[in-house]
Amino acid sequence: MASEDITKLAESLAKTKVGGGQLSFKGQSLKLNTAEDAEEVIKQIEEFDGLEALRLEGNTVGVEAAKVIAKALEKKSELKRCHWSDMFTGRLRSEIPPALISLGDALVTAGAQLVELDLSDNAFGPDGVRGFETLLKSPACYTLQELKLNNCGMGIGGGKILAAALKEGHRKSSAQGKPLALKIFVAGRNRLENDGATALAEAFGIIGTLEEVHMPQNGINHPGITALAQAFAINPLLKVINLNDNTFTEKGAVAMAETLKALRQIEVINFGDCLVRSKGAVAIADAVKEGLHKLKELNLSFCEIKRDAALTVAEAIEDKAELEKLDLNGNCLGEEGCEQLQEILEGFNMAAVLGSLSDDEGEEEDDEEEEEEEEDEEDEEEEEEEQQQLKERGQGEQEPLTPKKIIDSQDPTPVPSPPVDVATFLAFPSPEKLLRLGPKCSMLIAQQTDTSDVEKVVTTLLRISSVFKDEAPVKTAVHETTDALMRKAFASATFNSDAFVTSLLIHMGLLKSEEKIKAVPSLYGILMTLNHMVQQDYFPKSLAPVLSAFVTKPNRALDSCSFARHMLLQTLHQL
Repeated sequence: MASEDITKLAESLAKTKVGGGQLSFKGQSLKLNTAEDAEEVIKQIEEFDGLEALRLEGNTVGVEAAKVIAKALEKKSELKRCHWSDMFTGRLRSEIPPALISLGDALVTAGAQLVELDLSDNAFGPDGVRGFETLLKSPACYTLQELKLNNCGMGIGGGKILAAALKEGHRKSSAQGKPLALKIFVAGRNRLENDGATALAEAFGIIGTLEEVHMPQNGINHPGITALAQAFAINPLLKVINLNDNTFTEKGAVAMAETLKALRQIEVINFGDCLVRSKGAVAIADAVKEGLHKLKELNLSFCEIKRDAALTVAEAIEDKAELEKLDLNGNCLGEEGCEQLQEILEGFNMAAVLGSLSDDEGEEEDDEEEEEEEEDEEDEEEEEEEQQQLKERGQGEQEPLTPKKIIDSQDPTPVPSPPVDVATFLAFPSPEKLLRLGPKCSMLIAQQTDTSDVEKVVTTLLRISSVFKDEAPVKTAVHETTDALMRKAFASATFNSDAFVTSLLIHMGLLKSEEKIKAVPSLYGILMTLNHMVQQDYFPKSLAPVLSAFVTKPNRALDSCSFARHMLLQTLHQL
């Protein structure tokens, strides 16, 4: 290590905070790559008697540095709290699991009994969960009360691994006569979706001691919400439920409302931006009215709730003496509805609890039409679930069986899948269709796209990226198809790169346009595809600063894809 680096490290360490059994290196931007880089940190740890909490947030720890830090922790049996969020900035995802394994093994060797483990804001993905699953199953975590894994990009696979580890930890700890009694669980922004949420719900039902659950922005629809609701019902100590920015629809909202009727300790309900809609809001209002006397905060903002349902919610809080905040902003009350809402609360002498209504969408009409749309959406979701279940059983897409089909089905001759061409895929993209185009899919799509037309290139790229999945075959197909298309485009003398990135940003909803262009519904696929694309030799590096500037800006759609956003920004920074 150069002398100036040692000086800089010494200055940083001089800011280290010590007190109350806590040693903190928080926010010092230490770059700990090698054993030598970590010498001063190790010294501080070794010399600290009675170490109960170690803060490593806001630094970056490599595999080699993690091993030597772990060695120092092997003698720290009193360690209870590991504040290890945001400690792998700039690291490859492949570096994180071995680093976590070293640190976890050290805690087990030390005989530590953890109370809190915080690994939030570490973009380790599904594989990263493997890095600490052994720790979660070990005696070091039998005493765990707080598990925080916000914004880690775990995905469905990581959620399932985590759920299995929690169940195993509970089983082992119960056998020792001291069952895992987790109180706080945080896993927002992880793309857990229905399958990940359902797996975790099973673990929550077994644990039964939860007091706070925070799982916002996870792409969970009503099947996952219903599974969580059933698990929450057997966690009677629950005080805080934060499921902001998932998609309840009426089915999920009704299931959650039934659970709320069984809970007596609830203080905070955050179902903002969850599309509970009017029927769901009325069901939740009934649950609030029947009980929840300790309720302090109710958030049903941006849920497409209409005036009458919103007024029903207001009437439900009449006797909630502990209530501090009611958020109904961003719904469809209209000016008159907002006034009526305020009047009702003034009548209860509770006007002060109402949050801003500045983003009210105005009163909507055509109730019947909207109800039909809601039913259609839920029918589509059910069809997708059924198809997914069939696929998981290896049955593919099937039509309902009639008596004739049952007889015919006894013929073992396999029925071939209908052929797919490029036009069909681009019109209705899906991962299955892309794979069914075969090994030449990348060449076929590139050949049939007019790369002199920037709009066509952008549209095709967005269709390809919309089917992105972390599963190897789909990911590879998306990457190869993107490469073939964009290599051809950027190689063309008539292709305008600046116009391309401008159009792309508009379609992503990151740049305004004079024309009305509907932004893509989710940015996850295009962000993950761009993360691959910008690393290729065909991509003009001059476009990187432009992308970086717009992806860095505050944006709600980007916030809901924070893992993909982080990955792209990290890659752009390294170019």
